Amino acid sequence: MLSKLEAVSEKYDELTRLLSDPAVAADHQQYHKFSRERSDIEDVVTHYRAYRDVLRQIAEAEEIIRDKQADPELREMADAELKQLQPQSGRMEQDLRLMLVPKDPRDDRNVFLEIRAGAGGDEAGLFAADLFRMYSRYAEKQRWKLTVLDMSTSGVGGIREVIAQITGKGVFSRLKYESGVHRVQRVPTTEASGRIHTSTITVAVMPEADDVDVQIEAKDLRIDTFCSSGAGGQSVNTTYSAVRITYLPTNEVVSCQDERSQTKNREKAMKVLRSRLLEKERAKHDAEIAQERKSQVGTGERSEKIRTYNFPQSRVTDHRIGLSLYRLDSVLDGDLDEFINGLAAADNAERLKNL
Repeated sequence: MLSKLEAVSEKYDELTRLLSDPAVAADHQQYHKFSRERSDIEDVVTHYRAYRDVLRQIAEAEEIIRDKQADPELREMADAELKQLQPQSGRMEQDLRLMLVPKDPRDDRNVFLEIRAGAGGDEAGLFAADLFRMYSRYAEKQRWKLTVLDMSTSGVGGIREVIAQITGKGVFSRLKYESGVHRVQRVPTTEASGRIHTSTITVAVMPEADDVDVQIEAKDLRIDTFCSSGAGGQSVNTTYSAVRITYLPTNEVVSCQDERSQTKNREKAMKVLRSRLLEKERAKHDAEIAQERKSQVGTGERSEKIRTYNFPQSRVTDHRIGLSLYRLDSVLDGDLDEFINGLAAADNAERLKNL
């Protein structure tokens, strides 16, 4: 680990030297590239150099303790210092190991959130609406912007399907653990006998794809326009501003009716389509890797149940990390950090093991 950190430190010094070179400063593109690279490793280098200083102090204290001819009082001070420095170096080493875990390059991307009612009829639709509110509240607390691109509602106030875009700092890094099947256990308001029903909802969180990530040929698209059905006033509901795009090779369909402008709706629908295709390609790649790695726990597929919301017990359980919280109301009000932090820590620990 030390040799790798030393190499990163040397790279930081080299980038600093390059940034002070007038020829580099005159080339804005190159200057920006080197500046971003240095910024990416600055925290690691700062922590490493502080850790290196602590190791030096430990070595000096140990040398004084080993010197039988040293002043007894000086040796006693060195021993006391060593007892403080050794635990500190252990904590710093652990922090550095986590910093060396490769960052997911998608972490800073915006996302498309898709929620669909699964098994359970009207009750599934009602809980899909609850989950959408949960993520809306969480986005609000994180000061992210959530925009509904398309929504299909049920007659009892539920949601059959909703697609939303969430933009802000580090959105995918926090929400990427939410993809999967969410299960709810509760007594529906229409249930006279008080019997608990179980329903399921699927959640998909996809990082927004760049144009360079997915190449789509115009000949592979069928684009239809239609009148928006949602709120928005007379001008929205009487013009063909809504857009439906079908990707012919896979029959993937994306609709968007959020904007008054057909052009803007088309741009947003294309972003969703690119992100879906990129996610499918990534899922295919991950499935191939999972097949080879027999030791991997779970399938990693969206069909796997990840969380249960039990209303009679006011309990929410995340099955991937075995964490149960008995405050269902606050979780549904967007208090998700304890789950997300636990999942991020487990993810880091697993990647650290494979480092």
